Amino acid sequence: MEAGQGAMGGGAASPTTSVRPGTGGSYNKRKRSGAEFESSPGSGGDDNEDEGERRRQPGVKRACNECRQQKLRCDVIQDPFTTCSRCNRLKLECKIESNFKRVGKRSKHAEMEKQIERLRQSLQRAQAMGYVIEDEEELDSPMANGVYSRNNQSFMGSDEAVSSLLHLKQGGSYNMPRIAREIENVGLTEDAINHLFNEFWCYYHPYLPFLSPQQTPDQYYQQHPLLFWTIIAVAARRYTADPGLLTSLIGPITRLLWTTVGEVPSSHYVVKALCLLCTWPLPTSTTSTDPTHILCGVMMKTATGIGLHRPSHTQDFSRVSVELNKEQLHDRVTTWAVCNIVAQSIGTGYGQPASTLYDWTLAIRPGDDGPFVLSPELEARLQIERFCDKVSKEMYSNATDPRGVAGDELRAMLTRVYRREYNELQVSIMSRQDLSAIVNLHLKAAGLHLRLSAFFDSSTTPGYMDDLMGLWRAVLAFLDLVFELESPTADNMSGNILRFASNYILQMINAACFALLKLLSSFFSREIEFERGRILFHRTIQAIRSMSVINNDLPWRLAELMVQMWNGARVEQRSRQQQMSNNGNGNGQDARAVIDDSLQLKVRCRMSMSLVFDSIWRWREEFQAQGRGNLEGQLSPFPPWCVRSEKQAYAYSIAAMKNPTNPDSAAESSASSTHMDATLMPPAHQLQNHLLAAAGAVTPNHGLPSSSMISGSVGYSESNYEVFDPLNWMLDGLVDFPYSYAAIQGLEANGMG
Repeated sequence: MEAGQGAMGGGAASPTTSVRPGTGGSYNKRKRSGAEFESSPGSGGDDNEDEGERRRQPGVKRACNECRQQKLRCDVIQDPFTTCSRCNRLKLECKIESNFKRVGKRSKHAEMEKQIERLRQSLQRAQAMGYVIEDEEELDSPMANGVYSRNNQSFMGSDEAVSSLLHLKQGGSYNMPRIAREIENVGLTEDAINHLFNEFWCYYHPYLPFLSPQQTPDQYYQQHPLLFWTIIAVAARRYTADPGLLTSLIGPITRLLWTTVGEVPSSHYVVKALCLLCTWPLPTSTTSTDPTHILCGVMMKTATGIGLHRPSHTQDFSRVSVELNKEQLHDRVTTWAVCNIVAQSIGTGYGQPASTLYDWTLAIRPGDDGPFVLSPELEARLQIERFCDKVSKEMYSNATDPRGVAGDELRAMLTRVYRREYNELQVSIMSRQDLSAIVNLHLKAAGLHLRLSAFFDSSTTPGYMDDLMGLWRAVLAFLDLVFELESPTADNMSGNILRFASNYILQMINAACFALLKLLSSFFSREIEFERGRILFHRTIQAIRSMSVINNDLPWRLAELMVQMWNGARVEQRSRQQQMSNNGNGNGQDARAVIDDSLQLKVRCRMSMSLVFDSIWRWREEFQAQGRGNLEGQLSPFPPWCVRSEKQAYAYSIAAMKNPTNPDSAAESSASSTHMDATLMPPAHQLQNHLLAAAGAVTPNHGLPSSSMISGSVGYSESNYEVFDPLNWMLDGLVDFPYSYAAIQGLEANGMG
């Protein structure tokens, strides 16, 4: 009786004893009944068993899974649960599972050998089917070029698995490069990180020199992960070791960015990351998905929210007392200055009001040598951007005008005032010997920003022709400097600055290119060197294409659009006709007196960038007026009469997909205003446009828009004025096409080619 009670008591108190529901103590009874063959009822066997259970119960200890697998002593504590020292040291997951079973190494190795044999057989069958393995062909390693994508290469390929496992079996070692930093499915080795940071310091840092090259990548990561990965993304724009790295980073960095913004950042290192992202935005193919203008506002509000504009009184914006040393104070002053430089360049480049704040912190203090003094590069850039701010606010912020534009007389007076101020600024900056050529490039861009206001003048404005001539000279000065810096020289051994230029420089190049197109196709072409302008326009098209970082991004699509507008305008043919007319009649001087309002803008709410949006709107309006135009005549390398079937159209499109549109092609044929050289056609991502024409999605009934889309004679209906995104409408509706090249390859394989 006592033995039975002891057994029941022990079963109730033991934490390791399990009783199945509905069976009561039958399980223990069956165990005891099995022992009756070895001990009699009076032998005390049950008593001994109960005594053993009682002795084990107070000190019950179980090792964690990892220690049990290795048969090692474990010091895990279950209540309260404390990780064992071994798992803590090796960064292992320390846990205890009742159903854990050890895995035998011998069986695991045997299974690996079986897998090797299966892979060998698969490889032999592939070779028997004609698959040839070239010895010099490099196998794609999951750590190729130091970049590891868990999404695309989660496991090694079969060939790599065979070679690595055989190497292990023969006593060798297979050392996988260690991933130093990882964001979602993209990992980087230490060598790749160092290479990317070196790329950033060499090529991108000169455009915005406010970070410290002396700091290590780990220090930037500790400051904030967003700052670290933003530097990586900027450097990956031209990373030849792995051209697909930027595309892989777009999604993870975008999610990290908005997660950081959603958590209301309180670190000025996040502000630094936003400065970089606004200067070199992640690539996009449409203006409607470009968040740069929004991020600029977030950048400025975050900066003022944490007191960067009052760096010496940071405690007024913090819950705790903050004391900054001289170096920390200078870092915050520099960051605040860069915020204003970036915000002003975004306002100018996007044609929007700039959210700048030029306050006491950024005031120039001659002779001062304190933490509020900026480096010569940043001080010069700040002076230039403050000049651009004056031009934008005075000329395009008129409260009495519904579009905010100053009147003709006031604008003419302001142009004279700011022209004088610009000359003084140019003398002041160019007299310094410690400034880079990039500062001069931004100075020329500021001069172009000032002179683009000439397109707002009417033909009756006093000094109208002088303003147009000033614009022509500003365009030449800016573009000539661009190509001078692009060409290798003794001072600039590498050249190729456009490959690493900021988005603001790209936008000003776009504005200069549209200004050339507009001036060369107007009455003003008689007053300028037409051939020089034509050559410069063609070089600018190539420059814009060279600034493209991925296929079908916004720079490439804009370059294609400008070529189509040039070919549609047929400005060279018009220029020759005008010259022949003047030479034949002998009244060239009288012809120069014919001045019209064809250069005036209809889109006038985008400040100096109104020219860009106005040109695109005119192109769109005439294209829509002609039944959306003749895409086949515009984009096909062959005239419509030689395309007899859809099969031929597909074949022509596929054959001509490798090269961009040729802006010279308009002068090569008199039969079509848009004849394209068959050897100079759009690349792979432009193939979609050929298919659009070939498939009959748009019925070709008319030719391309004539010069009226540039000169301004096209009807411009205010009812059709959609302010949401004219650039995106045009590019998404006409230049892009929702078919992938892989689908076209399938058509070609099926005999359509």
